[in-house]
Amino acid sequence: MGFLDFFLGQKKSSANVAKERLQLILAHERNGRSPSPDYLPQLQRELLAVISKYVSINPEDLKVHVERQDNLEVLEVKIELPEFRR
Repeated sequence: MGFLDFFLGQKKSSANVAKERLQLILAHERNGRSPSPDYLPQLQRELLAVISKYVSINPEDLKVHVERQDNLEVLEVKIELPEFRR
């Protein structure tokens, strides 16, 4: 967000908001404040709500998982979308 955007009140896209939320969550986790990924259920619910605005999906078709290896963390999001019919 730019300096002028802050004062002018420019609206962000949902993709930018989601990206910023994920960055905050990952930064929080990297600081070691939380020993386990307790944010995953909330993240999964929010992702489901955003995706449901555009595509009807089953809640079981959305999986969120974090893997840790040494200093590397991988956030994996698997979304099974319904088949597009013409």
